[in-house]
Amino acid sequence: MFRVLFAGRFDKPPMMDRVKVIQGDITKQAVDAIVNAANTTLLGGGGVDGAIHREAGPHLVWECRKLGGCPTGGARITKGYYLPAKHVIHAVGPIWQGGNCGEEELLARAYRSAFDLMVQHGITSVALPAISTGAYRFPLDRATRIAVRETRAYLERHPGLKLVIFCCYERPAYDAYVAAVAETFG
Repeated sequence: MFRVLFAGRFDKPPMMDRVKVIQGDITKQAVDAIVNAANTTLLGGGGVDGAIHREAGPHLVWECRKLGGCPTGGARITKGYYLPAKHVIHAVGPIWQGGNCGEEELLARAYRSAFDLMVQHGITSVALPAISTGAYRFPLDRATRIAVRETRAYLERHPGLKLVIFCCYERPAYDAYVAAVAETFG
């Protein structure tokens, strides 16, 4: 993890102290909420979405069914059930279609929607995956820059969020997040 000297106000923690990049399993993170890279049905799928649904147990899909889906760029919140996290925030990122269909704005909106739910529910710690970079094929370098940029903007406005963990399952995502965090917060 990188650290920088804080040159701003001293009544809130330095932003860099509130951001971590780890390589690991998001379903094992003991935080207030984990973010799920969900599809529009919210009913589970492959990758991180499937792993979260498996680990949370059947009650998660039952609650998601009641929500009736979520549009791309949106987010919904549920209980965490059998996960160490108290909540799951299901953020729906876009499918990459070459970059000419508003994918970057939709991905940014998915992160903003997730952060808005964190404020509404008093969440102080969260673990986030690399939304849309798996089966949805969003280029990893672009996706990480968007995620980190939106995180910084949120942290600047909301000191109540004490810890953001970018939880990367694979090494390339970890490396991309380390670089994006250093560039954005450094």
